[in-house]
Amino acid sequence: MAAPKRFFVEHISEEVTLTGEEFRHASQVLRLKVGDEVTLLDGSGYEYSAVIASAQKREMLLSVREGHLSSREPKTNVTLLFGALKGDKSELVVQKAVELGVAKIGLFLSRFSSVSFGENKLERLNRVAKEAAKQCLRARVPEIALYNDLPSALASAQTAQNKLFACEFLESGSPPPLTLSGETALVIGSEGGFSREEYEEALALGFQGVTLGSRILRAETASIALLSVAMRALGEWA
Repeated sequence: MAAPKRFFVEHISEEVTLTGEEFRHASQVLRLKVGDEVTLLDGSGYEYSAVIASAQKREMLLSVREGHLSSREPKTNVTLLFGALKGDKSELVVQKAVELGVAKIGLFLSRFSSVSFGENKLERLNRVAKEAAKQCLRARVPEIALYNDLPSALASAQTAQNKLFACEFLESGSPPPLTLSGETALVIGSEGGFSREEYEEALALGFQGVTLGSRILRAETASIALLSVAMRALGEWA
């Protein structure tokens, strides 16, 4: 039996009204009807079972039964900061990062970035993140932020206990640690990589330079690879 379909709402009470995009998805795409069971998510980390009590042209009334804390949210806060990528590659990184368990995603423009972004881009990425969260059964949608430069992105991660900065030109770099503990921030460049000045700036802010092997990875591959290694080192795959 398939798991109940999942929907994000702002607030949970005994009765919840589903409207907007989530209503259209439920009624027009999934063709849900009165009596069907669904799962509601409010971003708190809890999941709530509910039943469709009534359906109108523009909304559904849901009767909430019970809630429980999700077991699929990571125990450690991990932030992925990556240089904005060309085409739909940024969307791919966001999707996979959500699946792997990040708490926050930040896109930035750096010296060698060759793209731009705006509010439309942020709206699109938030949709991608929400759909990915539903698909992998998460109870939260990671926060997504856009930074106009690398210093702003680096400053956003100053509270992290572990700060890893992946850089392909390091002559004496080290691989990511095999064990980590505590809040973690990961930084990956765009297709053009980083300048040496940007690397020095990151070191001054407490970031540790790491390498990802002898082969040069595509930017999107590097993001997914470093995040995977970090989640394993944090014990999130145990």
